[in-house]
Amino acid sequence: MWHHPSTGFPAQHPYVRRFWTAAIGPGAVADLMRLAIAAQRGRSLPLPPTVTLLSREGLVAWSGGRLLARLVVPPVPERHLRRMPPGLRREHSTAVADLHSVA
Repeated sequence: MWHHPSTGFPAQHPYVRRFWTAAIGPGAVADLMRLAIAAQRGRSLPLPPTVTLLSREGLVAWSGGRLLARLVVPPVPERHLRRMPPGLRREHSTAVADLHSVA
């Protein structure tokens, strides 16, 4: 598990499925969720094919030869939001505002 101090959503939260899927694709999000569940249960998994993408996005990290998965996923970065349709961007703004009002 990677306990990274940041504001975000639990890896299994609907936000991750909705917005990160739009940003990096369903396969990468499914791999992230599998890695997070395995980390919480103390199990290991074979490296997923999307590990490079997940690492580049800061959703997983290498430490001591082990792949660590984030349990709290940050909001989607602006560079991805710019490519989303306006309706999805508005929905995203509401979701992030809700997160900040709770935090």
